Amino acid sequence: MDSLIKERLIKHLEGGQAFTSITDFIDEITFDKVGVRPNGLPYSFYELFYHITYAQKDILDFCQAKSYKTPNWPDDYWPKNSKPNNEEDWAKLKKDYFEDRKNLADFVNDPKNDLMKPVKNGKDQTLLREILLVIEHSAYHTGQLIIILRLLGLHGNS
Repeated sequence: MDSLIKERLIKHLEGGQAFTSITDFIDEITFDKVGVRPNGLPYSFYELFYHITYAQKDILDFCQAKSYKTPNWPDDYWPKNSKPNNEEDWAKLKKDYFEDRKNLADFVNDPKNDLMKPVKNGKDQTLLREILLVIEHSAYHTGQLIIILRLLGLHGNS
């Protein structure tokens, strides 16, 4: 039963269950628009995607790092600028997001990791709690990313 639950959690982590997968639309944003804050929004596509990526990595580290230091909220979780320095930085951020998502899925799926036991750096924070945090957080901000794409005229009917 544990493996079926883990399989379902990973499907939700990857998106496409109750919310659109970032994989399905990440390439719709053009580099020249990635830093635009449309219609007075307080964040750009880049800022939100950076935030999703950073939070996911933080939770992955919390679950498995030998030495974990809690980042400063909110400063560490948001980029200093509304856009990346260059296209290479943008490509690296996307690569990091997908690599960390795969690493988190592999960690969850590892038979040695019990969903109901506290994670390495947690007291009562279980692996189930941590994976659900990533899923909920990503889902919430995924909707905002799609809104930004629509406001920029870059996204259709999804």
